[in-house]
Amino acid sequence: MLYFKNPEQALPVFKALSSEVRLKILNIISENEGKNLNEIAQMLSLTNSAISTHINKLLEADLIEIHSVSGTRGSMKICKPKHNNLIVELQPSITQENCYHQDIRIGHYTACQVKPTCGLATVNGLIGEFDDPRYFYFAQRFEASVLWFSSGYIEYNIPNDLKAGERLVELQLSFEISSEAPGFQDVYPSDIYFSVNDVPLGYWVSPGDYGSKRGRFNPSWYPDGNNQYGLLKMLIVNKNGTFIDGSTKISDTTIDDLHIDYSHPITLRFSNPEDTRNPGGFTIFGAGFGNHNQSIKAKLLYE
Repeated sequence: MLYFKNPEQALPVFKALSSEVRLKILNIISENEGKNLNEIAQMLSLTNSAISTHINKLLEADLIEIHSVSGTRGSMKICKPKHNNLIVELQPSITQENCYHQDIRIGHYTACQVKPTCGLATVNGLIGEFDDPRYFYFAQRFEASVLWFSSGYIEYNIPNDLKAGERLVELQLSFEISSEAPGFQDVYPSDIYFSVNDVPLGYWVSPGDYGSKRGRFNPSWYPDGNNQYGLLKMLIVNKNGTFIDGSTKISDTTIDDLHIDYSHPITLRFSNPEDTRNPGGFTIFGAGFGNHNQSIKAKLLYE
């Protein structure tokens, strides 16, 4: 997901999307899970040099990525889409200066209750053994960059940088997440619930546990049979309610309902109850894993 706080930040993307040809290229590589440059040129009846110009514009805007793979006549370049969502705030009410940023590592949770299938790992290897919840309490878990379980919850404390006189008006949280199936299943829905300070924020249904192709940032030791990557999601709580990916409202819980001032802790919980309609667990990917190479990112916007 690409997220821009104002239209000025998104200007390179707007320029890249202003071409009908480039829009067609994005459609082609999205529908076909990637194509090489020759195939794209043939499908659009354009020369290779013309296609290269358009491809460079999409690369500059960070909308696509190119991988070199072996072909029948040497290596070839495969174009793939890099993001599944684009969000641009057209009427930003808070300047970026009125914002505190925090990165929370995947292993820095403060409480958990997990059931197998489960596990956690650093970029160097598995912590303990597969499907043994005991290892979620070992000291090595602070170095974890990925974790998964089939049901339960996990909690993180978000540092509260607010000072006296500053009022929280929006909380933004972004993270890479997927379902957790035994092995992997690309179609495996899971209801993932969110709460802050025990106030329910709603839930999002993860479509699946993605494992048919490796995550871009997964270390070489990470098994192919594990789920490989998730979807980058953004959870936003403001005066209008709680939203996923900027526009989809998941509850009427507002920022005022959280009662957070400079003296209050901020506790974020992810959960997947066993009695929900889709008890499919979840995996949270951090830096060094998945497709987005990031920890849990938090922004506190204030007045």
